[in-house]
Amino acid sequence: MIKNKEAAELTSWFALKSVFGVGNSIFKKLIERFGSPQKVFEASEEELLQVKNVKPSIASVILKNVVPDKVKKEIELLYRTDFKIVTITDLNYPELLLRISDPPPFLYVYGNLEPTSPNIAFVGSRRPTEYGINTTVRMCKEMSSLGFTIVSGMAKGIDTKAHEGALLGSGKTVAILGSGLSNIYPRENIKLFYEIAERGAVISEFPLKTEPEAHNFPIRNRIISGLCLGTVVVEAALNSGSLITASIAVDQNREVFAVPGNITSYKSFGAHRLIKQGAKLVTNIKDILEELPQNLLYQNKQEEASAEKEDKEIFEQFTEEEAEIFNLLSAKPIHIDDLVGKLSFDTSKLLSILLTLELKGAIKKIHGNYFKKN
Repeated sequence: MIKNKEAAELTSWFALKSVFGVGNSIFKKLIERFGSPQKVFEASEEELLQVKNVKPSIASVILKNVVPDKVKKEIELLYRTDFKIVTITDLNYPELLLRISDPPPFLYVYGNLEPTSPNIAFVGSRRPTEYGINTTVRMCKEMSSLGFTIVSGMAKGIDTKAHEGALLGSGKTVAILGSGLSNIYPRENIKLFYEIAERGAVISEFPLKTEPEAHNFPIRNRIISGLCLGTVVVEAALNSGSLITASIAVDQNREVFAVPGNITSYKSFGAHRLIKQGAKLVTNIKDILEELPQNLLYQNKQEEASAEKEDKEIFEQFTEEEAEIFNLLSAKPIHIDDLVGKLSFDTSKLLSILLTLELKGAIKKIHGNYFKKN
């Protein structure tokens, strides 16, 4: 549930998203330049026009800083749910998704997102064969057991079986909806919706009551592939939406895999086309793993252990206040305003200590007063 102190900040995120002409790419550029939506609304016209693709018509609307009624109603709806909003400046925003050209400025989240989780997407036919169902469940169960998070769209067919396979593997799974979180689709997956949230997350970039309209699904497909190291297509006809996801994955420089099927079945024609175009043919999870960074999970654990050792060594050189600040930072940038809210001293003192840490080579300052461990 959203707390009162978050309301003003969230309102600015929603209000900026509602400005006509501010798409995801421009929104990202504005945040990179100013650090937060509040700062965007405080900027001058001259400063706004310095941001690439911000036209005078867009700047004039931003300068008026009017909160639409639909934004106020959306915030009120959020108050009555257990859903969270994760913004692109939040430490819990998925790192891989942040790298695509047009990441959603914020996500509606039910459950818990892990920003650095190794994710693999499984997509395919809404009317799969028994072969497709069994293959999906088996592979997702095995990948889940290895520590991978299975990502799909919670649609009928392969998507549903991918989530179920992950749950059987005692692992985590993430569903991306083509509707709002308060409008679960398909309705027969309501139980699955809650099961996924308990062991992962259900997310959407659409307002809470958004209907599952056809044009929403290609939009959400870029999130499915964008969250993941690779996308596996199990069964897909030539006109399948799964091929759209695969195409987007290629544009995002992610791996694409395809499971071969019956050469006479139209439900496998799409997967076979992908293989002809260069997708990796998959008959077992080893085919997937060998295309990913070698010993991925082991490397992650080794890197975490090494980072902890380095942090401990660096800590010994810090004053108590320097150590307190350094401990709040990570490899993902955090804005100075967020640091101030977590500390007992004022901004001027914080800036002084941050400068000292930067001179010591322990931290790095990047655009818009963001800081991270070096």
